[in-house]
Amino acid sequence: MSKIILLVEDNPDDELLTRRALKKNNIGNEVVVARDGVEALDYLFGTGAYEGRDLSVMPQVILLDLKLPKLDGLEVLRRLRGNERTSLLPVVILTSSKEQQDLVDGYGYGANSYIRKPVDFAQFIEAVRQLGLYWLVLNETPRRGG
Repeated sequence: MSKIILLVEDNPDDELLTRRALKKNNIGNEVVVARDGVEALDYLFGTGAYEGRDLSVMPQVILLDLKLPKLDGLEVLRRLRGNERTSLLPVVILTSSKEQQDLVDGYGYGANSYIRKPVDFAQFIEAVRQLGLYWLVLNETPRRGG
């Protein structure tokens, strides 16, 4: 079964950059894109446009931007951690935010990792390679029953 990556990103350029970096690293996992915080929660909880989605299939890792329309990334993270079904999903905050408070809050709400988006594409490709190797290959995740 393919390990899904949920990319929560509202900026089309950053989405394209992330997809290109995944492809350059031969990471062929299915990428589901949510363009705002509400869409991300709908996907994860099977509500709204994702009503009836098979909730036994969850992403292997969530790449979460913080600056999102409708509902920001920290609120998405807070809600994920507050729900038994999604509380253990690996969440990597991938943001251009340089705010120290975002870093503190990200970990405070239960992020597994916090990566500032490098501006340089070569650096970004390397960051995505390491992220893919760790989260999609090496990392073991607990499975919730039912």
